Amino acid sequence: MEYTIQKFAKLSGVSTRTLRYYDEIGLLKPARRKESGYRIYGEAQVRRLQQILFYRELGVSLSEIGKILDSPGFSATEALHRHHALLLQQRARLNLLIHNVEKTLACEKGETAMTDKEKFEGFKEALISRNEVRYGAEIREKYGKEAVENSNRKIRGMTQEKYEEFQAVEQQLKRALLSAFQTGDPSGKAAQHAAALHRKWLSYTWERYSPEAHATLAQMYVNDPRFTAYYDRLQPGLAKFLRDAVKIYTERQ
Repeated sequence: MEYTIQKFAKLSGVSTRTLRYYDEIGLLKPARRKESGYRIYGEAQVRRLQQILFYRELGVSLSEIGKILDSPGFSATEALHRHHALLLQQRARLNLLIHNVEKTLACEKGETAMTDKEKFEGFKEALISRNEVRYGAEIREKYGKEAVENSNRKIRGMTQEKYEEFQAVEQQLKRALLSAFQTGDPSGKAAQHAAALHRKWLSYTWERYSPEAHATLAQMYVNDPRFTAYYDRLQPGLAKFLRDAVKIYTERQ
């Protein structure tokens, strides 16, 4: 079946303006154009737009999505299986948070008791689930299942104070990175301070630290578009800058 741009926009929920932009940047070209210039979309474009929207939900940038979809080894079937698994994990995370909120509401009404530890359990489990959704398979491939499970145990074992400290260091890291990025020098004092903060942040979840593992993770921030998107949402190019800063930092260890 074929669609005009207006019908395709209505079908997909994506505006005609966005579809024109995707055409301009080469991300989603129409199947053909009429003599009048109107864009016509077909089944191949329906499938491609579906993949684009799935990756957008995961926070991947448009430029990275184009690289993924156009790579020689891309398999739509494998991608759909991956998206399905990620969505199931996201649903589990949301169910966990919903349960935590419902239990907290019941506690506020005096219907049940809830310890301070329990109030934070949901957030810690949500963090573990979120990390699994984003990076689980890749981290297991790089570091092994045991390392991932040990990291998850450390998160679950955090006290409320430790968990809040962990979150505070993450925010401190982001501010330091943005400030260092403005210098343009990954070897400078500001960037190396950010790299040290990154190591400190990792120490909350890593069982043990090694410069090699630190450098490998930083490289993954550049190699994997989902990692890249996490940092580049703050500032385009930030993932590469962090990778370079960490590389210098670990070489000095």
